Amino acid sequence: MKYQIQGDSDCPLVHIHLDRDEVIKIERGAMAYLSNVELSGKMNSKKKGVGGLISAMGRSLTSGESLFMTHAKGLSDDACIGVAPSTPGKIQCLTVDQNHQYCLNTGAFLCCDDSVSYVMKKQSVGKALLGGTGGFFIMETEGYGDVMVNAFGDLLVLDVTFDCPLTIDNEHVVAWDTSLEYAIRIASGAFGFTTGEGLVNEFHGKGKVLIQTRNIHNLAQAIQPFIQTSSN
Repeated sequence: MKYQIQGDSDCPLVHIHLDRDEVIKIERGAMAYLSNVELSGKMNSKKKGVGGLISAMGRSLTSGESLFMTHAKGLSDDACIGVAPSTPGKIQCLTVDQNHQYCLNTGAFLCCDDSVSYVMKKQSVGKALLGGTGGFFIMETEGYGDVMVNAFGDLLVLDVTFDCPLTIDNEHVVAWDTSLEYAIRIASGAFGFTTGEGLVNEFHGKGKVLIQTRNIHNLAQAIQPFIQTSSN
């Protein structure tokens, strides 16, 4: 993918250059502008026909994804498209290949090469009931090429080693190496009431975890008292 991350670090977007007939996949509704690019919505499944529709419906019901994925196709050798996330924060490119894939948390995906796809991996019942990573399934990349992910706030890369496992608040996790083992648990006390913390992810093994420096649910709670409603 030929791209430039433009704008400031708080509210950037990705400017992507496309050759003729080159295709990328983008998050639904993420297009900011385009030139000589054709957009089309395709079912969010590698299968075709009725099987593809059933597969896409299943992914939507189990993970909250859209039934469709937007495909952007270059119509000339100087085509371009601007892609912007829905929340302010840093954007980072992850390169995937046969030896290196990622799991993505809900809302982290922005766009990717057409040669990259993802599958929904089933979680254990305990992880699904506790976690915020797509319910009973999580998104895991496949193929090779570039994947763009976005964060709310800044984006930091943390190392996990066999000697130093890492515990991260679930709302701050963006993506992690598929080589890592992880578990979701309550931070402390009765659902974290004693410390104010909620669910955390425990990562074990050797690899990297990408985190965001802000928590959008905490922001929503902070501004809720200042939002006028019909009752007040």
